[in-house]
Amino acid sequence: MGKIYEMRMMMDFNGNNRGYAFVTFSNRQEAKDAIKQLNNYEIRNGRLLGVCASVDNCRLFVGGIPKTKKREEILAEMKKVTEGVVDVIVYPSAADKTRNRGFAFVEYESHRTAAMARRKLLPGRIQLWGHPIAVDWAEPEVEVDEDTMSSVKILYVRNLMLSTSEEMIEKEFNNIKPGAVERVKKIRDYAFVHFSSREDAVEAMKALNGKVI
Repeated sequence: MGKIYEMRMMMDFNGNNRGYAFVTFSNRQEAKDAIKQLNNYEIRNGRLLGVCASVDNCRLFVGGIPKTKKREEILAEMKKVTEGVVDVIVYPSAADKTRNRGFAFVEYESHRTAAMARRKLLPGRIQLWGHPIAVDWAEPEVEVDEDTMSSVKILYVRNLMLSTSEEMIEKEFNNIKPGAVERVKKIRDYAFVHFSSREDAVEAMKALNGKVI
């Protein structure tokens, strides 16, 4: 299976285990192999192991932010009320790009500093700009294996105008290679572009990422 560097069994106050553990392998590939081999493994009759990658989450979701606040203002405010802030991710409103969507993702330098910030920001303890806020762990990004990624033929396109049509998007991507696009699905200010082949999708991504349309 691989060389285990460390194993931590989580226990409750009565000395009983909580039904899960963290296993650290010597290298990433051995951990991936262990997930593939042991996930859904029947450890005893009718009991299957559930094994997935553990993530030291360093990102918090913060809701209830005034929509007029800019990224720089949110970053300065978060640094003022919590420690270890590295970055703030803010998404513009689809209807008005000068306004945010009322939430932000705050990145911290470590899982520990993020956990301390989450505890400090729990509802009722702190308000931002006089507004009550909602705080929780951000959903960690799912790590997709290389075999799966090598077969993906769909591109995600963001920062579109509400007036940009599916036909306009399809034309823009087909300019790279005529007929490469199978279909386009647009949802407000983002879209998914389906290609006939992985190679066409990669070529279009390289050519159009960052382009102004």
